[in-house]
Amino acid sequence: MPDEATKPKTSQPAPDAGHIPITEEMDSAKWTLPPIMPVVIVLVVLAAIVGVGAYLMRPKPGASGAIMEVHTAELPDKSSTFVLLQVRVNNVSDKPMWVREIKAQLKTDQGEWTDTAASTVDFERYFKAFPDLGRHQTAPLKPETKIAPGEQTEGMVLVLFPVTQDAFDKRKSLTVTLENYDRQPMVIAEKP
Repeated sequence: MPDEATKPKTSQPAPDAGHIPITEEMDSAKWTLPPIMPVVIVLVVLAAIVGVGAYLMRPKPGASGAIMEVHTAELPDKSSTFVLLQVRVNNVSDKPMWVREIKAQLKTDQGEWTDTAASTVDFERYFKAFPDLGRHQTAPLKPETKIAPGEQTEGMVLVLFPVTQDAFDKRKSLTVTLENYDRQPMVIAEKP
């Protein structure tokens, strides 16, 4: 039986599965990074696909509109002003548009106010109290109005803002917002 001293010695021990040297793998970056041109080509193709997808999926305008006329009547105590707005709405999409709620917003030097459109059942009472507004009466634009694709509708919106007539006349902006059931709210701004 040969003893330990007479055994030939090897310079390296037999590899152990848990202790394989990885010096060759970590030798330089050129062996670990992929070639640059295929990476650039893949990034350009991916950017083109994302760009085309974003363009095709972009939100399209569903409607356009305008505030045609603005008429006012100040309360006798000068604490508030009734505002009658004549509004036109065009549905330029290929789906019907259902108006859920109508609001108006006023910005002045004194602040910002929002009011929901008055109910159409109250119009007669308001027009008796303010005959100047009654002279400009047309069909109301009301909630649950359906605007077919490619059609337009016009109507009046009556709101009340807690500002004097003078403050209203010096307004910074006046907008009407139509909340819809199946699309983004439509904001119609008064043209200066």
